Amino acid sequence: MMRERIIRGVAGTFVLTSLLLAIFVHIYWLGLAAFVGLNLFQSSLTKFCPLEYFLKKAGIQ
Repeated sequence: MMRERIIRGVAGTFVLTSLLLAIFVHIYWLGLAAFVGLNLFQSSLTKFCPLEYFLKKAGIQ
């Protein structure tokens, strides 16, 4: 349960940061939001999430 919350928090933070950077810096920062969305989509299909792998290696339950 803890890993899922961390993954959702990190994904949400990246998307919101990407949107803010797109507004204030350059529109190409939306690519980061697209990458995060694509990663979430592929992890729903394949049940593999790179962040979950690293969290598991770090010993976070």
